[in-house]
Amino acid sequence: MDTQKRFDLITQNTEEVLTDENLKELISQGEKLKHYIGFEISGKVHLGTGLMSMQKVNDFQKANVDCSIFLADWHSWINDKLSGDIEFIQKAAIGYFKEGIIASLKCVRGDTEKLKFVMGSKLYHNNDEYWQTVIEVSKNTTLKRIMRSTTIMGRQQAEGIDFAKLIYPPMQVSDIFIMERNIAHAGMDQRTAHVVALEVAKKLKIKPLLNKKKEIIKPVAIHHPLILGLQEPSEWPLTAEKAREIWSNMKMSKSVPNSAVFVNDSPEEIRMKLKKAFCPAKEIEYNPVLNWVQRLVFVDQPILKIERPEKFGGNVEFESYDALTKAFQEGDVHPLDLKNAMAEFLIKKLEPARKHMDKPKIKKIEEEMMELISR
Repeated sequence: MDTQKRFDLITQNTEEVLTDENLKELISQGEKLKHYIGFEISGKVHLGTGLMSMQKVNDFQKANVDCSIFLADWHSWINDKLSGDIEFIQKAAIGYFKEGIIASLKCVRGDTEKLKFVMGSKLYHNNDEYWQTVIEVSKNTTLKRIMRSTTIMGRQQAEGIDFAKLIYPPMQVSDIFIMERNIAHAGMDQRTAHVVALEVAKKLKIKPLLNKKKEIIKPVAIHHPLILGLQEPSEWPLTAEKAREIWSNMKMSKSVPNSAVFVNDSPEEIRMKLKKAFCPAKEIEYNPVLNWVQRLVFVDQPILKIERPEKFGGNVEFESYDALTKAFQEGDVHPLDLKNAMAEFLIKKLEPARKHMDKPKIKKIEEEMMELISR
């Protein structure tokens, strides 16, 4: 595969690449591309974690990138996920979350046999270089920058936090260098940590990132878009400025269950959630269902088919997102028709995940996890 094709595969359907030049240099110099994306263990796997992330992992695999999934059990513990029960977090990481990621990769037709998993606690165990790197990263950034980076935990910068949470960003940055990953991948919500990694990369002496010539290099940070939750925003209508402001706050969240579709939801649950979704007629600037169609449908298939009775115009097919938004804005596509089309797409798309996750051991841990969350 030539350099340009690899570059195009790695960068397609992304929000940002830091930087294009560094990525092109890695590819052109024949460096082995080593990727990672990390996840907290915080509940069921939804479309943002599952399909959005694994779509990009599938692209990376096609571009001959070595892909790893980091199961961030310590980060989950620090961030009070699953009641801060570290033993259950580790149990759920292997018994449920890992399986959810494998199931999601199956849905996008990726190679599950080539996917590697790294458990945070195992990486850190008896690893002096890791903890030295945490200190070295911390010495090369400021408290102000770390405070700003706490947003990667889903927390507002001004929110009162315990001191352990300030350790989280330097640990996340250190993960990249200890695992020797030259591609750090995440949603846009993790951007601040990756920027710190780029800033400190050439200042590290204990475990710097090296190319095959043993030169110190910066990692490449690749960010895929976030997808919106299905709930109505706290105020409506929105100005363009306000829409930009709340976009990241309205991302899909497992803490608002009806705002999210989980990868092993039943067809009935998917239809119910889409039916209740916020999808104002003729609105194309802030519309969760249109957002899902753009990010999940048109990256997977070239056509969206909307089936409806003849009295409402009959079946119609759209070959591009622009054509769909034009028709929706003009009122030629009703919100319910769009919701139904999105629901049926997801039901078919997620069938491999439902089959994979329908195993007694996985379901038992899922039930225990949901019971813990509900408490």
